Amino acid sequence: MSHTPEEQDHIPTSKVQRATKFLGAGAKVGGNYIKHYAKKIVNPSLSKEELHENNAQDIYTSLSQLKGSALKVAQMMSMDKTMLPGAYQDKFTMAQYSAPPLSYPLVVRTFQKAFGRTPEALFDTFSTSAVNAASIGQVHKATKDGKTFAVKVQYPGVAESVSSDLKMVRPFAYRLLNMNEKEMDHYMDEVEEKLLEETDYELEVQRSQEIAAACRHLPHLNFPNYYPALSTARIITMDWLEGAHLKEWLQTSPTQEARNQIGQALWDFYHHQVHHLKQVHADPHPGNFIIQAGVTLGIIDFGCVKVIPEDFYRGYFSLIKKESLLNEAELNQIFFDLDFISDRDTPAEQAYFKGVFKEMIALLGRPFHGETFDFAQDSYFQQIYTLGDRVAKDKMFRQSRQARGSRHGLFINRTYFGLYSLLNQLGAHISTTKPMWLA
Repeated sequence: MSHTPEEQDHIPTSKVQRATKFLGAGAKVGGNYIKHYAKKIVNPSLSKEELHENNAQDIYTSLSQLKGSALKVAQMMSMDKTMLPGAYQDKFTMAQYSAPPLSYPLVVRTFQKAFGRTPEALFDTFSTSAVNAASIGQVHKATKDGKTFAVKVQYPGVAESVSSDLKMVRPFAYRLLNMNEKEMDHYMDEVEEKLLEETDYELEVQRSQEIAAACRHLPHLNFPNYYPALSTARIITMDWLEGAHLKEWLQTSPTQEARNQIGQALWDFYHHQVHHLKQVHADPHPGNFIIQAGVTLGIIDFGCVKVIPEDFYRGYFSLIKKESLLNEAELNQIFFDLDFISDRDTPAEQAYFKGVFKEMIALLGRPFHGETFDFAQDSYFQQIYTLGDRVAKDKMFRQSRQARGSRHGLFINRTYFGLYSLLNQLGAHISTTKPMWLA
């Protein structure tokens, strides 16, 4: 990007400081609504586009200064085009790899607290400016004994503020996601658990090593080595992988064969994790991957990993079998097990929600219904967005007395939506493999 975000020399860490920043953002959003409706009196045909742009800018500016969970939630929402107006998607996408970085003195302070030494004392060279800044931490480039490393440094106060931040971000989430309170409560525990794990860099190193070792045999994939002796609960040191992010790589006009190869590597990576390891890299946004020489996909971040319970796995993936849609008894049992419907529903509610979820399953499971699938089909994705928009506005969902769907589905759905989105950006035509029990 041509614009380099200005460095921050301070991050609000106390509950009072962070709450004040949230309240300030809320006041700006309220002011934007007042301005919008004042203009609409003069011009009744005025759309909400300017309102969304102003709100997106004000919310993103506040969240990017706070860093942490609030900014991470914004990043998560930006991945789903059915969730937010375009202005929010465009702005919140910046949280993936171009948030305002932390100033170097604060990075030095983090090293001194962790190691009792400065970065220069640990490495031969260490970049004073971040080469990448996201929601939880930022990356610096370092060298030592002839090797080049990526060093991820967590922002101060992020781990300690997860719970309080999520409580404060709720008012924005209610308005932006159009969710009812029961749905929000149902999923927030899962979000909080994953965000707390994501701030535990020792756990991330452990999982990174485990998943990388289990997936190294897959073609066209590359993983960095990790260095526990140069890592702590707030700092991770790994190999520096040279390459380009997806958007940059696509700007080089790669061949269809190259796009398919990267797409197949992505599919195979996720297939192996989900169906063999029962744990999965659940943050498939473009900032976590790079394309390297030889048309190889580098996996550079394992912060968010979802462990998949066996009973959820069986029910969830049974739904993608074509014949399941014809077996009413089996489908009813799965819908009950996965909390899509319950015995608290009236017969009319059960019939309605079963119909909607059948429609969703048939659409989202379509790539699995053949030997190959062409993810370049924009019309397929438009059907997904249209259905998502229709459901989001549906009164039956908004007024439901209970949340719909197992909480385990939150990050699995997010994983597959993110994977599909990446494959669509690649325009990849791939073999959509599936486990034998689903064939």
